[in-house]
Amino acid sequence: MSSGMDLGGSGSSSSPNEQNPATPSRYESQKRRDWNTFGQYLKNQRPPVHLSQCNCNHVLEFLRYLDQFGKTKVHLQGCMFYGQPEPPAPCTCPLRQAWGSLDALIGRLRAAYEENGGSPGTNPFASGAIRVYLREVRECQAKARGIPYKKKKKSTSQG
Repeated sequence: MSSGMDLGGSGSSSSPNEQNPATPSRYESQKRRDWNTFGQYLKNQRPPVHLSQCNCNHVLEFLRYLDQFGKTKVHLQGCMFYGQPEPPAPCTCPLRQAWGSLDALIGRLRAAYEENGGSPGTNPFASGAIRVYLREVRECQAKARGIPYKKKKKSTSQG
């Protein structure tokens, strides 16, 4: 038996180290796809927005735009299933992007922005407004599904 780890299984002719080094990881591929999608979104604006003019408002608009492609049922406050984790019947409430998907997307775009020459100090994906928006989406979706998010309690003792 060899002493090295072979995650590809025995008899595999292409261990991870022998594969084409130019093959990006799943994360890197997704990050590139997300970056290209965001760039296309900016180009499709009227008038088109150049990346150097992009700010947190463009990012927020992009996140709201993505909601139309969501697959997560988010019950509205007037819905009889609001607050129920597993509703017993279908309803007409909208499908939205899940909070976790948006959070991961922002993480990838934040990294891609800097990898593509953007300054960390001007990164629109790192804006406080984006963090607030994501927190509001998380809380709204948790209430709509009846799943409370526990806030971490800050320690009151100092020292």
